[in-house]
Amino acid sequence: MRIIPIPIYEHNYSYLIVDDKASEAAAVDPAEPQKLLAVLAQTGAKLTSILTTHHHQRHSVGNIELVLAKPNLAVYGADARIPELNYVCKHNEEFTVGTLKVRSFHTASHTKGSVCYYVRDGNEMNEELEKAIFTGDTLLTGGCGKFIEGDAKDMYNVLHNVLGQLPKDTKVFCGHECALNNLQFANTIDPNNQYLRKKLAWSQVTHCTVPSTLEEEFEYNPYLRLSESSVQQATNASDPYEVMNVLRMLNDNFNNQSNGINGFSSGMNGVNGTNNGVNGINGINGLAGMTLL
Repeated sequence: MRIIPIPIYEHNYSYLIVDDKASEAAAVDPAEPQKLLAVLAQTGAKLTSILTTHHHQRHSVGNIELVLAKPNLAVYGADARIPELNYVCKHNEEFTVGTLKVRSFHTASHTKGSVCYYVRDGNEMNEELEKAIFTGDTLLTGGCGKFIEGDAKDMYNVLHNVLGQLPKDTKVFCGHECALNNLQFANTIDPNNQYLRKKLAWSQVTHCTVPSTLEEEFEYNPYLRLSESSVQQATNASDPYEVMNVLRMLNDNFNNQSNGINGFSSGMNGVNGTNNGVNGINGINGLAGMTLL
């Protein structure tokens, strides 16, 4: 299995998953199809499917152009708002891309229709050689997405009872290059965490921080460390749902201050410019106010 991150816009990713054994490929959130098609041409693989994590435009809008360019693609997802959707995948349903096994997990939290895709590559003895989870805006490197259509309880269930139960060596491919900002916030919550300090220093000099692994996320991601005394002290809470909720509020305030104190001015360059400048560094359609992260 080859997983090729494709930078789109600024600080965002689509992915191409290639099964060289079957010469077959799947696209994950192909928001800029021409970039993906150029990479696909270099692989020699046939694109057969699109895995859409959720309906937000920067993840799904490219489906329209890609289906026009490559008719008869299977377009997976779990939200009627996804363009060109023709296969509504169930929770914990397994399907294949070539010889790769793909399992869809409904992860309602960021949006009600969010899906994460768990992809496994095995050999003839059915031994798993590589495992990856594509998380869109749900689990991010060092953080998680905003609770736009869900709440803290929903995100807790997704992160701890669904994704957190996967093998810890699973590679995490999220939809955004946001590790530096997330880890800077995490450092305000858990400043004595040696794993966090090391990852933060690395992210400051690294152009592409994906993938991480689930094992690493449990070492430094505060949303996966709700029972840690440092995280509970920082949130002044002990109930896991309340800790999660306070973390998200603190995180949003941190983003507002660091990315767009003047939301309207940063909006010229950033997402949610008209919505307090959240994630202004991500740099696309600020005036459209598309909700993200």
